[in-house]
Amino acid sequence: MSRKVTALVLAPVLALAVPVSAHHSFFTQYDGSRPVMLEGRVTRVDWENPHVHFYLDVKDARGAVVHWVCETGGPNVLIRAGWKRDSLKPGRRVQVKAYLAKDGSNNVDARIVTFSDQRKVFTGLANDGGPRETD
Repeated sequence: MSRKVTALVLAPVLALAVPVSAHHSFFTQYDGSRPVMLEGRVTRVDWENPHVHFYLDVKDARGAVVHWVCETGGPNVLIRAGWKRDSLKPGRRVQVKAYLAKDGSNNVDARIVTFSDQRKVFTGLANDGGPRETD
């Protein structure tokens, strides 16, 4: 009997643990004191919850291509900011104002994406603890 009660009590707790661990605040992964500006070609877009990721090929100072992973808010955040599912397509050139990952990887939290027509779109979450960019 006590095992059934324990299972009934723990089941909802474990079910809630998965979504909570999937979402994180800005400062758990990214460094707000290390902004970076990336310019390159989009190679892939993963339009999924809880965050949209797009992948960017950027040439470094020596001309070598460096692959970057750019994290944004979720699909609903981007839609409210004026994005459409096909706003970023592979091959499209963009400029990204972002913040570097704390672990030194080529992952960034993208805050503003500037398209070739100079339109700028905010891509972060207002309540994620990260910098609120306006341009």
